Amino acid sequence: MRALVYHGPGVRALQERPAPELQHPADAIVRLTHTTICGTDLHILKGDVPTCQPGTTLGHEGVGVVEAAGPSVSGFKAGDNVLISCITACGRCDYCRRNMYSHCLDGGWILGHRIDGTQAEYVRIPHADFSLHHVPDGADEEALTMLSDILPTGFECGVLNGRIEPGCSVAIVGAGPIGLAALMTAQFYAPAVLIVIDPDRHRLDVARRFGATHAFVPDAATATRVRELTDGRGVDTVIEAVGVPASFELCQDLVAPGGTIANVGVHGKKVDLHLERLWSHNITITTRLVDTVTTAQLMKAVTAGRLQPATLVTHRFPLDRIEQAYDTFGSAADSGALKVIIRV
Repeated sequence: MRALVYHGPGVRALQERPAPELQHPADAIVRLTHTTICGTDLHILKGDVPTCQPGTTLGHEGVGVVEAAGPSVSGFKAGDNVLISCITACGRCDYCRRNMYSHCLDGGWILGHRIDGTQAEYVRIPHADFSLHHVPDGADEEALTMLSDILPTGFECGVLNGRIEPGCSVAIVGAGPIGLAALMTAQFYAPAVLIVIDPDRHRLDVARRFGATHAFVPDAATATRVRELTDGRGVDTVIEAVGVPASFELCQDLVAPGGTIANVGVHGKKVDLHLERLWSHNITITTRLVDTVTTAQLMKAVTAGRLQPATLVTHRFPLDRIEQAYDTFGSAADSGALKVIIRV
């Protein structure tokens, strides 16, 4: 089969690899129909994720058809259309029982990280009963591909961890796909002020179309401008959706006393925490790797037409042009890319 393989920082290649086989009774083999590229894949290629070993097939998102299921798999059979969760969960360990699937003792974020992933024609899914979801008949598979990772990530790590409530004020630092996913799902809770901050003016235009009440480029006056929009207080919730030191610093400047900073971004470098200013502010800082516990809930919102993640898709490529897709996704400021769909 064809697969996009990581060969060390900055090196990737589409090449022929052996098709996966069932290794454990709870495994399933899925033939991909759609996959996509995540910002985390770019972090791997930059060398920010040293636990990903050269020779690994990248990717942790996708929709496909079950090709084969192990004898212990009870919820899925060959021919089923399925959504692949970016998080593999055994469903039985202590962390899984606490809905912390990302820390599963025999899973977690392993696809495209510790085992071969979804940017390929076929993928092996361990613990299939807890790591796949049935695709409703007639559903838009491109839209559902956004539910593998970015929609639950923005919702769980940003909106839920950020404790967004009706009438509150929210600032999202970063208008990439994850920031926009947080923007879309934050509106479930009807915040009164919903600010998006990003240096890319095209993405700010998208944020306005997606429901931001204010959207602007960060500069020296950003914190002052946010306070002017919030009666001098700052915002109740700041969602960090970039993963660089400057964005986390900005979040600390924007949060109101009693507010929450919800970190979503993948940080490859250390950041400074200004406790000399914030020690008395009663703030909460949250971190989380997506657990995908809300995927089924979000799927219902999508199929009911209350959430439209297909609007995030800006580019489409066949698998044999996946390297061009990486170049397009990685140069989003020039290409205008949000999410790219790879048709397998």
